[in-house]
Amino acid sequence: MTASILAQKTWIVTGAGRGIGRAIALALGAEHANVVVAARTASELSKVGDEIAALGGAALPVVADVSDESSVERLVQACADRFGTVDGLVNNAGIGSFVPVAKLTTADFDAMWAVNMRGVFLCTRAVLPYMTRAQSGDIVNISSLAGRNAFTGGAGYAATKWALIGFSRCLLLEVRDQNIRVITLCPGSVDTAFSGPSHQMKHSSAIPSADTIARVALDALRLPRNTMVSEIDIRPTNPKA
Repeated sequence: MTASILAQKTWIVTGAGRGIGRAIALALGAEHANVVVAARTASELSKVGDEIAALGGAALPVVADVSDESSVERLVQACADRFGTVDGLVNNAGIGSFVPVAKLTTADFDAMWAVNMRGVFLCTRAVLPYMTRAQSGDIVNISSLAGRNAFTGGAGYAATKWALIGFSRCLLLEVRDQNIRVITLCPGSVDTAFSGPSHQMKHSSAIPSADTIARVALDALRLPRNTMVSEIDIRPTNPKA
């Protein structure tokens, strides 16, 4: 059997305790990759780490706050100390507050920007030296269809995801000469707790699962190194089914 091109590669996945981040971390583990799983809840990370090990991957759970610069530096250093390098990064950590602008608190607005954009910037900047030295790497940014579309109650959240797409497009141009790929996934409704109970209870069979998003991510990563799919929109075929 031919070994996976992802086997033995070292990845950092943020927001890996649940949802899309967890699904991608497990999918990488199943490819026998080294996976550094990061989130703010230690108990969730411990469980994911055990699941990755059971799938044949090597796991390193690290409690981290992506919005905090020193925390991100410790995360990346822990990865380098354990595995020697960083081959890939999945910027998945994200939070959302979905209320009209008139009711959106400053604290909630600032928190979304701190995690959804500052966190992406800090994590990306921290791993780039490793990828540049290797002249290879993959950065997967989890944006959203909210980064392309307006909707009531989404001003704060959508603004961070529009910004993430712009950040990703600029980053792609800056690092492609170092053979670093930047892949942005833009899911719509996904059957996770982030989508809210209405999706989970009423439409779970009609919308993509977190495992489906992970499959899309790994399909993109398996492409030959000279090929990059830069942006992928993922939406339900028939959300009313």
